[in-house]
Amino acid sequence: MVTKLRSVPLLKKYCVALKQIQNKMKKLITIDDSIDLLHKLRQRGFGFILSKLNITGIRRTEKTFNQLDYTSADWWTIPKVNERWNLLITGNKDIDYIEYLVENHLRNRKNLRLISLGSGLSHYEIELAKYSNFAEIICVDIAENRMLEAESKANKLNLKNIKFVCEDFNNYKIPKEYFDIVFFHASLHHFDNIHDFVASTIKNSLKPDGLLVINEYVGATRLQFPKHQITKINEALNTIPKEYRTRYKSNLLKKKFHGSGIIRMILADPSECVDSASILPAIHSNFNTIVEKPYGGNILMNVLKDIAHHFVNLDEKKLEILEKLFRLEDEYLIKNDSDFIFGIYQKSS
Repeated sequence: MVTKLRSVPLLKKYCVALKQIQNKMKKLITIDDSIDLLHKLRQRGFGFILSKLNITGIRRTEKTFNQLDYTSADWWTIPKVNERWNLLITGNKDIDYIEYLVENHLRNRKNLRLISLGSGLSHYEIELAKYSNFAEIICVDIAENRMLEAESKANKLNLKNIKFVCEDFNNYKIPKEYFDIVFFHASLHHFDNIHDFVASTIKNSLKPDGLLVINEYVGATRLQFPKHQITKINEALNTIPKEYRTRYKSNLLKKKFHGSGIIRMILADPSECVDSASILPAIHSNFNTIVEKPYGGNILMNVLKDIAHHFVNLDEKKLEILEKLFRLEDEYLIKNDSDFIFGIYQKSS
């Protein structure tokens, strides 16, 4: 009898340990990983999948971002979503954050020097270069195809104050206290060791009154969302009729969101959200906040992934669905931090 009683706590400990192992395994590989693999096979072929297995590290990141002909069905492709961002950031659905930044925070400043790290196709940097406020804009990115495409667009617009540098950031030397603005649009979350990067590289490159401007994902590292967020994502997904849940360029039905496994995240792009949860704490420790505008994404990004194409062109029914999704996200954000932030920060002493 004594032996049996002693075995009870041991059994409980074993069950707890087993549950922990199962949870860790779930985080490594999820059902969505298999679905995404099948979807990518149908969209982009076996060669693309194989390419993820035969290159490593920075080369895999470079290959991911060097593609120009790939189209997707993500939330940013929906005009109504973009209007929502504008409204939450600028207060006007027709004014984007670039116009807001220049008109409200840079209006009387001239001869500005700006560097954008991980600029990709540099859409927003090119828009900034159209303003006379900027004497020099430097765009740095590892993806040569995107840099060439951006340079060609800037040349067609006859913009003389912007240049493009194809370089691994780790090999690019940024001059100390040279820039008025360090700019990130959806690229800061690709940098590792965020605390050191913000405190040294970014801060040191700015003039004493310099600004850090971000439009960024600042949510869970490696997209490892908490259970309560996944639950709300699926509640929102289930409000969408099945006819609008077929995945882009596929007849696959999006039934449930399980989240991304860590292994897939690393195979697809080792830099993706590698230290994203550290972004805001690192910035708040080294900069003074001038503007910080949350605009969600906690629900919408994952609900609309692969099915956003249904909501690009809207009728009354689709608009009603989107507005309901917007309400669900607003309700979630009352008690939870936003996964996406637009922010303007000034270098602290």
